[in-house]
Amino acid sequence: MSSVLALIPARSGSKGVPDKNVRPLGGQPLIAWSIAAATRSQTIDRVIVSTDSDAYGRIAIKHGAEVPFLRPSELAADCSRDLEFILHALDWLDDRGEEPDLIVHLRPTTPFRTPTHLDAAVEMMATGSTSTGLHPTAVRSVHEMSTTAYKSMEIDGGILRQIGAGTTALDRANDPRQDFPVTYLANGYVDVLSTNFIRGSGLLHGDRVVPFVTGLALEVDVATDFDLLEYHLELNPGLFDELFR
Repeated sequence: MSSVLALIPARSGSKGVPDKNVRPLGGQPLIAWSIAAATRSQTIDRVIVSTDSDAYGRIAIKHGAEVPFLRPSELAADCSRDLEFILHALDWLDDRGEEPDLIVHLRPTTPFRTPTHLDAAVEMMATGSTSTGLHPTAVRSVHEMSTTAYKSMEIDGGILRQIGAGTTALDRANDPRQDFPVTYLANGYVDVLSTNFIRGSGLLHGDRVVPFVTGLALEVDVATDFDLLEYHLELNPGLFDELFR
């Protein structure tokens, strides 16, 4: 069996929504939702929160995660990349002979997950293959876009241009959406990453990423998103019960 680590990033310096990672949702800190899903998974062996904050760390420990290190502040800035905090965690674990085979990257800003879906994503990475017969370099969650991206537009020299079109004529964009390919948007539900691939390539996802298709994944980007999440939770109380009862 591969060793599987859930790694949850929770930096403290959010400017758009201050302290969003510990802001209450359904009476629980936002980060607790990701911890609860990971600790109830049947395939995840260990749950670590990567944070730059002692206060966040105490909250994470209270809800069942490990916080064996603090992330350096230079890896917790607005412009910091996921690869940086993941490599920092891997290096810390490798120094102690604890490096996992797979990393389950869970963003706290996507709180509504089920443990069984996490297990399915891990299983897909551990045993799945692509249509080419090659093992995936990563698994990444996506949901179908409500409107195909092929109908999107950019502004080119002050003129609208349909994305991917070789002309600025827009008539094709008026065709029914069924005439275009279905497109998907990456979300924060779950990514499953390979330590060996990261170490060998210096990349997180690579070029053989298998989609883990979810329903619409509600996420926190602005403060008012919490109102939408609370409303969704009122309509679907089972989301809370599955993780916290």
